[in-house]
Amino acid sequence: MTRTLPLADPGAISEAARLLRAGGLVAFPTETVYGLGAIATDETAVAGIFEAKGRPRFNPLIVHLPERARVDEIAEITPDAARLADAFWPGPLTLVLPRKAGADLSLLASAGLPTIAVRVPAHEGARALLEAVDAPVAAPSANASGRLSPSTAAHVAASLRDRVDLILDGGPCAVGLESAIVDASGARPALLRPGGVAAEEIEAALGRPLLRADESGADAGSPKAPGMLASHYAPGLPIRLDARAPRPGEAFLAFGADAPAAAAANLSPTGDLREAAATLFALLHELDDPTRYAGIAAAQIPEVGLGRAINDRLRRAAAPRG
Repeated sequence: MTRTLPLADPGAISEAARLLRAGGLVAFPTETVYGLGAIATDETAVAGIFEAKGRPRFNPLIVHLPERARVDEIAEITPDAARLADAFWPGPLTLVLPRKAGADLSLLASAGLPTIAVRVPAHEGARALLEAVDAPVAAPSANASGRLSPSTAAHVAASLRDRVDLILDGGPCAVGLESAIVDASGARPALLRPGGVAAEEIEAALGRPLLRADESGADAGSPKAPGMLASHYAPGLPIRLDARAPRPGEAFLAFGADAPAAAAANLSPTGDLREAAATLFALLHELDDPTRYAGIAAAQIPEVGLGRAINDRLRRAAAPRG
């Protein structure tokens, strides 16, 4: 059985760092969701992430570092990337950058692409672990591929069972939604995945509009970053979108003060999109119970700010599954 250690326990960080340096897999909290970490310079360890998750090998990973200065060791920071790093790092933004020639990184981590996805997390425990490891750590979400992302240690344990060496329990994730991903490797930055930083904030920092993934030439069949597959973030039960009320047998995932009495859960009774983002995966995990429901009906979410990221996750969760 996989061990779970409270992040606050003395020795938890050093034990997790020891396991990572030995080629093991460690699940750890960030401000977004829990990540499944392996040393990004160890090809065998990185392959272990794909095996544990059942993840397609063409789907690249995000490499995590404790501070911006370390990014220069593995990637070229373009002028647009520098503006975004100044504005949002550490924080829930991932940048796709040109991979630096000679960078000591697993080719599998970038799916053989000439770019690499990089993030500096804001979570103090995650950064303490990264400092202790003193090496880049590749870390996608700590769940079986294509399924709901984990916002608690219990979600990790339920999804990955004994396929991870250690879980660091840091409590619920504050943002609860994956990072936004911006491809800053080209002439004009493109939003590949909406996430924990709203597109409007990113555009304000850049001083110009972002390209969207469909305008950038990005291919969902051969993605440049995680979270771009058409079907992703899916519970076991089917999801019906833009519902006003549940049908017989459905759980209703509501939003706002006008939720019907039949609602099984509410992302935010006050209509706060930040709260809705933080509770999305936790509530989907809670409602994904075939002994109680036949499906999940999700209320319409405003397509503004973090609402775009929430709707992106819901659309992918509801997409036909291959």
